[in-house]
Amino acid sequence: MSSGTLAKPQLRGLLAKRLRIHIVGAFIVSLGVSALYKFGVAEPRKKAYADFYRNYDSMRDFEEMRKAGIFQSAK
Repeated sequence: MSSGTLAKPQLRGLLAKRLRIHIVGAFIVSLGVSALYKFGVAEPRKKAYADFYRNYDSMRDFEEMRKAGIFQSAK
């Protein structure tokens, strides 16, 4: 056996130190995921709705559905 002694592991404050690292990592990951959602889902969805309603004529759509017989109360 070796005559040198092993260094004691650091146990005091270990939880706080590891939590600090993990909280910072979780915060960075959450910012990344929220940015990906905003630019990958929310913005294209808003653009698609804006493009759809830019040229949407509700009365023309209503008349087409009325002529097709979808509505019972409007003839």
